[in-house]
Amino acid sequence: MKHDNAPLEIHVHGDVPIKPGTDIKAIQEALKPLWHYAGARSLNEGAVSLYEEEPGIRFDAQAQRLNLCWTVRGDEDFRMVLDDLCMNLNELSAAGTQIEVTFYDAEFDDEDEAAGAESRDDFVMLFVGPDPGAIMQAQRDLLVHDVVNMMERHFDGAELSGVVSEIDKLFSQRFDSLVSSLEIGKPPRGPGGSSGHGGGGGGRRPRHLH
Repeated sequence: MKHDNAPLEIHVHGDVPIKPGTDIKAIQEALKPLWHYAGARSLNEGAVSLYEEEPGIRFDAQAQRLNLCWTVRGDEDFRMVLDDLCMNLNELSAAGTQIEVTFYDAEFDDEDEAAGAESRDDFVMLFVGPDPGAIMQAQRDLLVHDVVNMMERHFDGAELSGVVSEIDKLFSQRFDSLVSSLEIGKPPRGPGGSSGHGGGGGGRRPRHLH
């Protein structure tokens, strides 16, 4: 499908560690929700970003890392693509990590802003990983990073060990609750498990090129 006149520019950004031995065919299939949305017939064709200065979608087979810095035109229906993308990457990822998705309102301009109109800009943080524990670890690491960076403006880093400890307690409680719920819902025979992603919303963010 083509989205040349779509109202949004959507930027997907992330660095995903991939399980050793994963080949490009598996990567192409996992990323099909992205390149198919862009109207491409293959990953090679769809890996190119809307902006030349962005590297697009790249898989380093030697380092086993998938790098995403890719923009496509689209609409709100792109959010459904993200669900499929996360489920696919959960299967291939070697560790938990975050994927940032920024929606830019391509039709919003200075006149709209001056008139007090609201743009359709949004920001979503997604998490992928080989299992729920890995996803939760990535969420924990990002939160600690953000909280420590903010609080170091006012406190010495050595003073923040108690804050980090409290964050760890919260995630430990969440993980214990998750394990408990999985045990309760486990079928009588066979293994049980789950994987997933989390997200949140926000306002207008500067475009980041890495």
